[in-house]
Amino acid sequence: MSDDPAARAAALLKGHRESIDRLDAILVYTLGERFKHTQAVGCLKAAHDLPPSDTAREAAQIARLEDLATQADLDPVFATKFLNFIIAEVIQHHKSHQT
Repeated sequence: MSDDPAARAAALLKGHRESIDRLDAILVYTLGERFKHTQAVGCLKAAHDLPPSDTAREAAQIARLEDLATQADLDPVFATKFLNFIIAEVIQHHKSHQT
């Protein structure tokens, strides 16, 4: 590595950005896989006339995610907001299967 501080900083920045790009791809593919499963759940719920949301499961998932976030040194409030956003989207998908 260069003795030039700016060059070292640029190299470190590049490495961090490459890691961020890989992690963004992992997040997108993981969300895609998650939504495949939630779509299947929505179809099952519609086929068996079950409600689109399950508040007990949602509460348990939020508590679980808050614990995971704490373990991962991630702000649990942010993690909860993120999961609530996903849950709201899933419920909308489930409702679309009901009609």
